[in-house]
Amino acid sequence: MAKSLRSKWKRKMRTEKRKKNAPKELVRLKRILGADGSGDISMNDVKEVATVVPSEKLKQNPAKGADDNTSMDIDKKRNKKSLLNEHGQYPLWMHPRQRKKLKRQLKRGKSRHRKRLA
Repeated sequence: MAKSLRSKWKRKMRTEKRKKNAPKELVRLKRILGADGSGDISMNDVKEVATVVPSEKLKQNPAKGADDNTSMDIDKKRNKKSLLNEHGQYPLWMHPRQRKKLKRQLKRGKSRHRKRLA
């Protein structure tokens, strides 16, 4: 889709805007990161907002992040195939249409499996 003259014009203007704003964004990024030498933001300010992990630690354990001992309990209680939890509830983010489709697929899979066994 998206082949109309209006959408083409919008895309063209967005690229023009990106070109125009790119130098300003670069200056702003450098200022934020302190790469321009002004040093407005120090590492202590960043540590207050986020946890800073040394790159050596990340290279040693690429799969694990800063919090090694914490894990999501939600994944353990939810069935991976049906996405149902122990109470038979679907996740909140799941759309009702998607739930209905998944129910149909699971039901169809069970009935086919029973026919093969019989």
